[in-house]
Amino acid sequence: MVLVEPEIPPNTGNVARLCAAARCRLHLVGPLGFKMDDSSLRRAGMDYWELVDWRYHDSFDGVMMESGLGSTVYCVETTGEQSYAEARYRPGDFLVFGRETRGLRRATIERAGGRCVRIPIAEPRARSLNLSNAVAIVLYEALRQNGFGDAG
Repeated sequence: MVLVEPEIPPNTGNVARLCAAARCRLHLVGPLGFKMDDSSLRRAGMDYWELVDWRYHDSFDGVMMESGLGSTVYCVETTGEQSYAEARYRPGDFLVFGRETRGLRRATIERAGGRCVRIPIAEPRARSLNLSNAVAIVLYEALRQNGFGDAG
C-alpha cells in the first residue's frame, strides 16, 4: 500500500490500521501534509502503529526501487480506464493512492508505468471517495483474489 503525499492525518491513521489488520506494508511518500507525531494521526491509528510495517520515502523513486521484478504497480485514480475489480492482483503488487485534494501527479503515474484502475462511482457529482475508504475497497479486493492470505 502506497500513499503519496497524504494530507489528512486521520485518513493516514485509518489506512495504517487497515494495513496492520491485513499485514500489508505501508509506504508513505513525502512530503506529508502533517507530522508523524500529529495527535490526530495517532488517535486515528490508535495503538496499531506498532503493528504496522511501514516505510517513509522522500520521493516515489524509493517506492519504485522496492517494487522489484514481478510486482505490478497499480495507481488508483478516478481517471483509470479499468475498474479495480477487473485487475488481477498478485502478492507483492503495489497499490498507489494520491493526495486527498488532487490525487496523483501525472509524473508519478508515468513513473509507475501508467497502469491505473478506478473505483466506479455512480453519481457523477461525487468526484471521489474518502482516501481511507478507497484504500479499503481496493485492498480487500486484492486480498479476496488471493484467498485473504493469513486472514483467510
